[in-house]
Formats: sequence, C-alpha cells, structure tokens
Amino acid sequence: MDSRKVGVLGGGQLGRMLIESANRLNIQVNILDAAGAPAKQISAHDSHIDGSFKDGEAVRQLAKSCDVVTVEIEHVDTHMLEEISSDVTVEPHWKTLRIIKDKFAQKEYLKGHGVDVAESVDLEGKSEEEFKDVGRKFGYPFMLKSKTEAYDGRGNFVVKREEDVGGARKLFGERPLYAERWADFRMEVAVMVVKTRDGVLTFPTVETVHEDSICKLTYAPPRKVTRETAGKAQELAKKAIAAFEGKGVFGVEMFLLKDETLLVNEIAPRPHNSGHYTIEACPLSQYDAHLRAILDLPIPESGLRLREPAIMLNILGGRAPDSHVKIARQALESPNASIHLYGKGDARPGRKMGHIIVTAPTLSAAEREVQPLIDAVDNQKGKPLGPRETEEKREEPLVAVIMGSDSDLPVLRPCFQILEKLEIPFTTRITSAHRTPDWLREFSKKAGETSVRVIIGAAGGAAHLPGMCASWTTLPVIGVPVKATHLDGVDSLYSMTQMPRGEPVATVGINNSTNAALLAVRILGATDLEVRERLRVWMEGNEKEVLWKDGELLEKGWESYLKMMGK
Repeated sequence: MDSRKVGVLGGGQLGRMLIESANRLNIQVNILDAAGAPAKQISAHDSHIDGSFKDGEAVRQLAKSCDVVTVEIEHVDTHMLEEISSDVTVEPHWKTLRIIKDKFAQKEYLKGHGVDVAESVDLEGKSEEEFKDVGRKFGYPFMLKSKTEAYDGRGNFVVKREEDVGGARKLFGERPLYAERWADFRMEVAVMVVKTRDGVLTFPTVETVHEDSICKLTYAPPRKVTRETAGKAQELAKKAIAAFEGKGVFGVEMFLLKDETLLVNEIAPRPHNSGHYTIEACPLSQYDAHLRAILDLPIPESGLRLREPAIMLNILGGRAPDSHVKIARQALESPNASIHLYGKGDARPGRKMGHIIVTAPTLSAAEREVQPLIDAVDNQKGKPLGPRETEEKREEPLVAVIMGSDSDLPVLRPCFQILEKLEIPFTTRITSAHRTPDWLREFSKKAGETSVRVIIGAAGGAAHLPGMCASWTTLPVIGVPVKATHLDGVDSLYSMTQMPRGEPVATVGINNSTNAALLAVRILGATDLEVRERLRVWMEGNEKEVLWKDGELLEKGWESYLKMMGK
C-alpha cells in the first residue's frame, strides 16, 4: 500500500503491536534492537538490525534503510537523531524527544505553554539540607523523581518524612533529581493524542489504575467521571501536545484532583500502555493512528471513537516463569476477552508479559467478566482479595424508570417485574414535570452521561413528563400513559402521542407498562446479543404457555375452562 519503510528504535511489545498494524497495510517496519526482540518475532525480513538503539553506528545504519524513523521508547540518543534528521524524517521531532525524556524539562516546558502541572523544584547538585528545604516548602509527603531513565515507577520515591531524605539520596546515587509537590488526586486518567500535519485529535479519556507505580487496569470510559470532565481532559491533552513539534501518537497521563481540576502528570511521545484498549474497542488502534500520522495517511476522527466499553488488564509476571501463560489460559474461557502475549520468554515479577482486553455492551458487564482475571493476577502475586474484589457489586442501571408521582408505582409494577425477569438493571426516580421541573431538567440532561440507555416515563393527566424529558436528552424515551381519575387515561395518551416534530416519545397503551419494559429491552438488545437472547427465551416461554392453554381449552371445553379460571 505504501512503499515507504518505517524504522523503529526499540523492538519491545509496543514495536510488536506497531508491526501488527503495519502488516495489514503491507508497510515494512525495520527494527533496531537485540536479536529475537518481541517485535522481530512476528516480522520476517532481513532488514532488521541487531544492536542497541543507543549505539550511534546502529542508528545510522537504520536511517539508511528507512524513510521515517520513530521510537517505541523515549530514552534514546536525541543527538544522534538530530544528526540523522538531515537524511531521514524523524517522528516525533528530535527536539520533542529531547524535552520529554528529561521529565523536569518536560514539566518546565509545559508550564511555559500554559499547561497545568504539579509544582516542581530542580534538585540537581543540591545538598541534603536543600532537599529538606523542599519538605519544608511542599510539606510531606512529596515526590522525589529522577529526571531521566525513569518509567513504570522506576526513578520515583515518596518522601514521607524528613528522615527519609538521606536514604532517598543514597538510593538514587548520582542521578539528576527533582522534587514534585504531592498531588492529592481522586483518580488518574489518560488521553491518547494523535498529532498530524493537519492538527491534533484525541482518543477518548480513560481511567488508569496503578499498582506499584505500574499501570494495572484501564477503564474506557472512566468510572464516575462526567462527560464534561472527560472533555476537559481531552482539551488539556490536546493543548499539551500542540506545544510540541512532530507527528505521531502521544500518551498524556493526568491527575484528576478532588475538586475536579486536572494536572498533567507525564507525557509519553509514543504509543502507551493506557492506549492498548484501542486495539479492540476503537475502529482504529493507537498503533494504526501512529503509523498513519507519521506517514501522513488519512485518519478519520470518527475512527478514534469508542465502539463499546472496554477494560484492559496488564499481565505482569508472577513468581512462576509461566505465570503469564496460566493467566492467558484462564482468559481463553472468557468469551469477550482478547489476549495479547508479548513473546518475552519466562516471566519475572513485575515484568509486562502481555495484556487482556475485555469488551462488552456496558462497563459493568465488562467488569463482571474481567474480575476473575484480576483475582487470578492478584493471587499469583500473593495479594489477598480486598473489599472491592469480594463484595458484590451493584450493577449500573441500563434503564431509568421515572414517574410524576408515587401513585404511578402500581401501574409500573409489571414493568419492574419484566426488567427483573430479563436481568436488566434499572433505577426508579420521581421527577414531576410540573412540581419539580428543575429536577426533571437536571436528570434528563445528565442521563446521557451515565450508564442509562433508555428512559421510561409514566404520567397521568396532562402527562408532560416523558415529552419534557425527551426534549432534554438524546436517549430514547418511552411514555406510559397512566389512567387518571378523569377521562380514563385518554388525555394522557393523547398528550404523549401528539408530540411536536423533532421530539419523539415512543408511547405504549394506557397503563401498559409491560410493553414499555419489553420495548426498552428490544432497544437494548439491538446492540447486546445477550439481552436479545434472554428476550428470545422469554418469548418462547410465552408461546409455550399459550399453546398449553390452547390444549387445555380443547381438551376440557369452554365451560370447564372458565370454571378452572374461576369465572
């Protein structure tokens, strides 16, 4: 498809997954790394180079065989990249890699471009007393970090008290250090950003969960994060990456503070662990996007959307050399799990050996499916199950049933029974269109940011509830006209069915909440095969019941049958 060749400094798992994307487009990727590196294992040609990506001569050799050179790790010799940039395109730009590989320089650069980051202080060449001055300024704890060669928590140290300073300095030796004020965050989030010649695009915001400073889980979409906050994270990530030169995919890790403000924590100038979910959950993966960006190939923005919720679980090496294989074998039992093993040989504790991505129509369904795998990973590490893993989780609702008054509850009982029978999680709220219009508006506007996919609204009399709800949400709304004291519910029926153009309400018969529930289930079943199957089984049960009644009527006759019915 494209005759240009791509050279990659580094042949680990990121390079391996980049090659998987390149192979589908028939684009040749030449890897510079040790013989038998994970990326080389799945690419059969003679243009790979055995050696170190920090060796100048090997980098020059790679440049001669390629049209574009990129990296799968930022800890490279940027002076060598500057040298070869006169002969080959380097993406992202060597200046960007030079800034980002020094984490303190990265923070200072971002601050200079108006990007919010945690306050930091340069400690290179400082005395022990000057280290202690930081504690007096920032308070304890604070983070002590290596400027360079730091990843997956290596190079980070939490200074909890003044007495820790001496030991921390000895731990780092002569490495250049800086201190960072402690960020009291409630969650870590991340955004994969795609920088092209035409602008900056983003994948969705995700939640990342770290353990021992290594990313363990990624939730897409993030849990308990509003659409507004997720959007702000994307805009902050775009602002940060727009400040740098060059093209490609960048991972932007952020702290979401308890007051809902965001700070950029770190930037990776390459595909990133927090973006693995895109392989199964998005039309284009982060590797597809990186390849297209550095080669100036089209990237439709809609290709970066989330097709369905996903959870990524890292398979970290356990105590046994085959620990990762055991996890992968267990994952084979999970119908929605995609397994990625990296070809690294025997496991070592904490080493990234692979990852698993579980996709499902809802995040709660993905959580249920991934939990046994999380437990298995924890068990290999000898970690006891905590409260989050052992207590039964309440499922996020897919259907919201709202009513204008609690007097509508008896009419809605059949609706609730159907939803429970078909295992559809739902929530019920009282939101009067006339007595609590502000609450109805707030509920309706925010419903689309939650797990809810369908709204059922029951009301009698003027029955404006479902119509007003429909005007404030993009979710489908089903109206249940309730028979009130006067007019036998016909007034409610007319009110719901006579909605103006542009504001649809799917209205069922008077007091027929059963059909409202079944219509909601059919809407959910359009994108969830499990829901559709449960509905099919239920419908078959109805058919069997009717056929049984037909047989009884034929055998007993109408008079005996009526007596059996008590009529």
